[in-house]
Amino acid sequence: MKRIILPGEGIETLFGSYDENLKHLESLFNVRIRTQGHELVVDGETPGPDNVERVITQLAGLMREGYKLSNADVKTAADLVAESQVVDLREHFLRGSLTPGKRRVAPKTINQRRYLDAIDSNDIVFGIGPAGTGKTYLAMAQAVSFLLAKKVTRIILARPAVEAGEKLGFLPGDLQEKVNPYFRPLYDALYDMLEVDRVSRYIERGTIEIAPIAFMRGRTLNDAFVILDEAQNTTTEQMKMFLTRLGFGSKAVITGDITQIDLPSGKGSGLMEAMRVVNGIEGISFIYFDDRDVVRHKLVQQIVKAYEAFSSNGTGRPRPEPHSSSTVSGRGEPVEPGH
Repeated sequence: MKRIILPGEGIETLFGSYDENLKHLESLFNVRIRTQGHELVVDGETPGPDNVERVITQLAGLMREGYKLSNADVKTAADLVAESQVVDLREHFLRGSLTPGKRRVAPKTINQRRYLDAIDSNDIVFGIGPAGTGKTYLAMAQAVSFLLAKKVTRIILARPAVEAGEKLGFLPGDLQEKVNPYFRPLYDALYDMLEVDRVSRYIERGTIEIAPIAFMRGRTLNDAFVILDEAQNTTTEQMKMFLTRLGFGSKAVITGDITQIDLPSGKGSGLMEAMRVVNGIEGISFIYFDDRDVVRHKLVQQIVKAYEAFSSNGTGRPRPEPHSSSTVSGRGEPVEPGH
């Protein structure tokens, strides 16, 4: 049994609506929690009570420093402690947060934090993993932060415009109207971080450019933050073309899910090939996400896990293992050259 002294303020946020955060702690660490005055009494087998204490005391310290704790932060903190016994929640929430425009964006998993750190320290980063892991959203947050801090002069957002066998020619409207549906997730992320009229001004001036990847051919992209989304649907030629567009003072983030390739039969995925070809180049980093990084509805995590199990039993495409000096492997550490 362990007794944990509660902070003087912020108890409602720590507990959550209808004690949902306490229930999450109980389920996650296999403990029983009850309140007794200004203390939490935690029963359970080691290290469960110690983990609960680590979450509560570190979050209480953050609140004493003036950090405005949200209800979601408590769940994130618990998940981080469950994943790593040595995680520093103060460093994660304070140093790891971004403020791109009108909202604060913080990584919700250790792997998401590695992703942001990789973008800071590398010119080309691949974020590979299933839906809902924050690959595109966090890349967009970094791009907006870089733009507002004048580290780059423009943001370029690219995607393959043909998916699931659909052809642009069959869609109504002019070219912009044809491609807009494919870029809706990128627009949504932008509008989540910046005011609508500000996004419109940036697009009108060319400060933010949203275009199919085919529009990148023949260009050199200087002083830009470039995001290639849904990269699993690029052809090998398109991926090579994109990677060779990078100019001085630029960063590129390539995101994709290799379990959802919609290219026609016989067409190789540019992302799959790049994972084999460029993963040994210094300055290029690969971050691999999995179901533990899913930050959407809790059922999405279970769905992703079910599909991964289905793929790994020989009935689907297995997930390749990363192996390079510049690769962060899942939740492991960077692999050293020659190992």
